[in-house]
Amino acid sequence: MEKQIDLFIEMVKSEEFIEAHEVLEVSWKELKKVDQTEANIQKGLINGATAIALKIKGRDRGAYQVWDTYKKYQPLIKETKSPYKKKYEESENILEKMYQKYML
Repeated sequence: MEKQIDLFIEMVKSEEFIEAHEVLEVSWKELKKVDQTEANIQKGLINGATAIALKIKGRDRGAYQVWDTYKKYQPLIKETKSPYKKKYEESENILEKMYQKYML
């Protein structure tokens, strides 16, 4: 799973938002079976990347709706005891920067 999170981070940094969504979706599906809280963190990150991709494609309304889903799950990052917390925080910071760049 760490490899997928790292790849997600690199893809978001490279502005490959759809690809970032797809790579993290693999671990999210597995997590849903064993840890719903951590699965929701990843679901939020997936939605953050998806929202930015939608905005770039000119689908503003959908972009902001999906971003709201990211924001719904974002507080879980602070609360988690996951060994991947630092990587989730890094993902959060990068998504917020991309939000500033593309969605404001």
